[in-house]
Amino acid sequence: MHDYYEILGVERSADGEAIKKAYRQLALKHHPDRNSGVPEAEERFKEATEAYEVLRDPDKRARYDRYGHAGVKGGAAGFGGGFGGFDFSDALNVFMRDFGGFGMEDVFGGRGRRGSSGARKGPDLRVQVPLTLAEVAEGVKKTIKLRALDPCTACSGSGAAEGSTPVDCQTCGGVGEVRRVQRSILGQLVSVTPCPTCLGEGKQIHDPCRACDGRGVAAAEKRIEVEVPAGVSTGDYLTMRGHGHAGTRGGPRGDVLVVLDVAEDPRFVRDGADLVHERPITFAQAVLGDEIEVPTVTGTEEVKVAPGTQSGHAVRLRGKGLPHLRGGGRGDLLVRLVVWVPTDLTAEQELIVRSLRKVESAPPERVEEPGDRGFWSRVKEAFGSG
Repeated sequence: MHDYYEILGVERSADGEAIKKAYRQLALKHHPDRNSGVPEAEERFKEATEAYEVLRDPDKRARYDRYGHAGVKGGAAGFGGGFGGFDFSDALNVFMRDFGGFGMEDVFGGRGRRGSSGARKGPDLRVQVPLTLAEVAEGVKKTIKLRALDPCTACSGSGAAEGSTPVDCQTCGGVGEVRRVQRSILGQLVSVTPCPTCLGEGKQIHDPCRACDGRGVAAAEKRIEVEVPAGVSTGDYLTMRGHGHAGTRGGPRGDVLVVLDVAEDPRFVRDGADLVHERPITFAQAVLGDEIEVPTVTGTEEVKVAPGTQSGHAVRLRGKGLPHLRGGGRGDLLVRLVVWVPTDLTAEQELIVRSLRKVESAPPERVEEPGDRGFWSRVKEAFGSG
């Protein structure tokens, strides 16, 4: 996969305006309306839009600069394609979101103008779905209940009362837009705005449906099933296309954005697909060794404490973490062993410890930091120690 900066042809230090300008030039060059029937142009258009959508957002750009494509792929990038990736319809939506409404239909030969039917895509819905870490480990199917707009059954979505039909708007001629031409020293300027009479729909209803007041849609409850893959994180989302609000005048449905919220598990600290569990052990266990039981996401596991274990030592249980979202096995579970120092001794315990102090060896000047140094530097703040 190509570098996003190389795709847009900008330096890594480029500001937001330079990124936007570079993307606009590429998008106009490779737009499908200018390259009909050229698959390579469509792919370049999609590729440029994906790069732009990451680099225009400071948070996504920071993750990309640090981790590369792995930091922004999947749901983490926040693309409308959910876990299926950034598709061509997403690219068109991004382009129209940032550059639509500025006379772009003139560039592309009028394709951007609304048809005479007045059809308009329905709004998207956004719902949040809570998940447990156990559900993340295995994947889960969720049934979501939501309230969305459906086509009105009384008028079949037309908005007109029985026996009547919508008619073309006399102001805009059914186009849904009005153009104003102004002359200036720079030449002729054309501005395009939604028609004020029909509000951009291109149609007028003289006898509205009484059931929906001419809107053509009515609220209804519905349920949808969502397959949540294993390995997701908070903020990832799935796009359920065509399950959102119904469009007006027979337009297509919007989408449902299912935003995932993974609850924290007090037993673990998560680092991608890896998990960390901190387990206190006694001084005797650290010195003499022992076998202890530690939790995993879905059960328990036996861990051997080697004699002479230092506080902070990590035992790695391979494959006992979470699945990688894109496949390729599972992460690891790291058990951090911390020697617990009692603060309330019995008389007998104090006597034994005092006896030990008389014969124990002096400690070294410095205890080497345990293994997984790079990993612990990322989680030591969560544990309050290195």
